[in-house]
Amino acid sequence: MKRIPAAAVPGEATTPAARVAGRGRGRGAAGVKDVAAAAGVSLGTVSNVLNRPEMVSPTTRAKVEAAMESLGFVRNESARQLRAGSSRILAYLMLDAGNPFFTDVAKGVEEAAREAGLSVFLCNSNEDAAREADYLDLLEQQRVQGVLITPIDPHTPRITTLPMRGTPVVVVDRSLDEGMHCSVAVDDVLGGEVALGHLIELGHERIAFVGGPNTIGQVTDRLEGARNALQDAGLPAENLVELTTAALTVAEGRGAGQRLAGLPADRRPTAAFCANDLLALGLLQQCVSLGLRVPEDLAIVGYDDIEFAAAAAVPLTSVRQPRHLLGKTAAELLLDESSNPDHEHQKVTFTPELVVRTSTRGKAAGQGLS
Repeated sequence: MKRIPAAAVPGEATTPAARVAGRGRGRGAAGVKDVAAAAGVSLGTVSNVLNRPEMVSPTTRAKVEAAMESLGFVRNESARQLRAGSSRILAYLMLDAGNPFFTDVAKGVEEAAREAGLSVFLCNSNEDAAREADYLDLLEQQRVQGVLITPIDPHTPRITTLPMRGTPVVVVDRSLDEGMHCSVAVDDVLGGEVALGHLIELGHERIAFVGGPNTIGQVTDRLEGARNALQDAGLPAENLVELTTAALTVAEGRGAGQRLAGLPADRRPTAAFCANDLLALGLLQQCVSLGLRVPEDLAIVGYDDIEFAAAAAVPLTSVRQPRHLLGKTAAELLLDESSNPDHEHQKVTFTPELVVRTSTRGKAAGQGLS
């Protein structure tokens, strides 16, 4: 009987790439050895194509890339990172993913990372210190190139120990004076002064401050600024009615509105400064549901100037922060720290800007809540 050559058997692989692909079926993803065999080159050549393509001739590079495509080869980035000792990933641990302010900051982080050829992990502490600590542990274990963090407490020791062990950290939306980290922030004390000063100029003398918890540094700084403005105007400290909230959310803002409405007539403010826009939007919602007029019965100032502030039923006056620029600047500082042996820590502070809209325009020092 005449023997049929193996290459002529119907369905049998006849090219090196096809034979390698056939051997690889059912045993997992193709590796660099498979690529080298399929392309008829050495492992070193495949490695150069992956890591130093300029060292390989265009003809050989095309042959290796064709083999990769044929085999469905996917580079094992985890293995590369393990050999290198660090990844090509930055991480941003934000305070509250439900707040559009932080997603806007994250867009700035991503822009700088993409320009550098890096990816970004986004993590959310949700204002929970234990959760924040767990994420910091995980990110260090993953050998990320660096961590950007909007911390609950910027003085937590964990933020200091990470750089000491090789993971750079840049603090975002908080200002640090110690010189142990880079930090990028807006002057929140000045922001509080600007917000309350605006309301005082409109003729309001009894003003609510809505914000909390006071463990969040941004809240305490904005409150400090509000107190400064009240003092500078010669108004008594008790004219600032402090309504502490459990979180910086719309729901807490609605609750604050209910509490304001329940105050005795002689203690009801005619205006409110909220520590962020989400609180201000919740307060605005509650005023509308109670039939109160904004700004005639209650003038409202928010903070951050998120996109929803201008789009509210009554457009919201707010203290604007350069959200995108905060993130981009912080990421650029982190990239410099992770690659530049002559890096020097910087404290970057932006100036806030008051954006006046309908929620404080109109009748100044209105009739108050009734």
